[in-house]
Amino acid sequence: MSSTLLISATLALALLFVGSDAQLSATFYNSTCPNVTSIVSNVIQQAQQSDVRITASLLRLHFHDCFVNGCDGSILLVNSSTIVTEQDALPNVGSVRGFGVVDNIKTAVENSCPGVVSCADILAIAAEVSVSLSGGPTWNVLLGRRDSTIANLSGANSDIPAPFESLSIITTKFSVKGLDTNDLVTLSGGHTFGRSRCLNFISRLYNFSGTGSPDPTLNTTYLATLQQICPQNGSPNTLTNLDPITPNTFDNNYYANLQNNQGLFQSDQELFSTTGASTISIVNSFSSSQNTFFQNFASSMIKMGNISPLTGTNGQVRSDCKLVNGG
Repeated sequence: MSSTLLISATLALALLFVGSDAQLSATFYNSTCPNVTSIVSNVIQQAQQSDVRITASLLRLHFHDCFVNGCDGSILLVNSSTIVTEQDALPNVGSVRGFGVVDNIKTAVENSCPGVVSCADILAIAAEVSVSLSGGPTWNVLLGRRDSTIANLSGANSDIPAPFESLSIITTKFSVKGLDTNDLVTLSGGHTFGRSRCLNFISRLYNFSGTGSPDPTLNTTYLATLQQICPQNGSPNTLTNLDPITPNTFDNNYYANLQNNQGLFQSDQELFSTTGASTISIVNSFSSSQNTFFQNFASSMIKMGNISPLTGTNGQVRSDCKLVNGG
């Protein structure tokens, strides 16, 4: 499929998916909180000055929220008498971050337009702003989500894709959420910035799939570098860049890394190294054209942001993103 056809098909799918919930709208807060995007952007820009990772972390928060019960802000809820937090799930514990910045955004938004903007929408806006501030594409964020009054720890453990899972498993996890193979390759491109802990990929360096040897798809020079960063008896929490070339910039280098066998996660590299996989041609397309990747990323983010949102009178607009109102 040509790049133009790929973009057209993806945009058509995104519009079709968006049409399934007409209550979400890019103009939802135009009369009730018209400055919400600039408020979110100002807080993130301030946070960036002391935390270069924050933009990647905020994008990841939105992703991990949407994959559990839909885009409902449930990942932000902490333990209480009625809530068992998703933050303690294996894909999240000690890993997802940026909650303090979300709290700061919520405070700033509440000061301007109290009781109006949901925490779920704050995550969606923050994801777009974070990508844009890091050099990536912009898109019109569809808004009008409301916040969940429940969390789903077991769903977080089962539904969020893991970095050590195979292409077939991850493809199924995306499909269940209404996301196709193109969305999978596109949204995986979010690994073009940010950091990861050694524990997420160390098995690839020494004992891949119980073989006692490294993953054979790893570039040998890259393998040696990673083994220095993550020795066998080292700390599992040591951080390394997801993209060794431009770790803080949102660009298409992620796909060139895959072509060079420098994908950090098994789930990354399998997009290119799985024999006969339909994902290979998409990786090649995005590697050769950053514009193609950016256009697809924008449409896939819109599509992901429409996974089972609470709208209308469902849910609530939390006054504190960490807690259910009155809880």
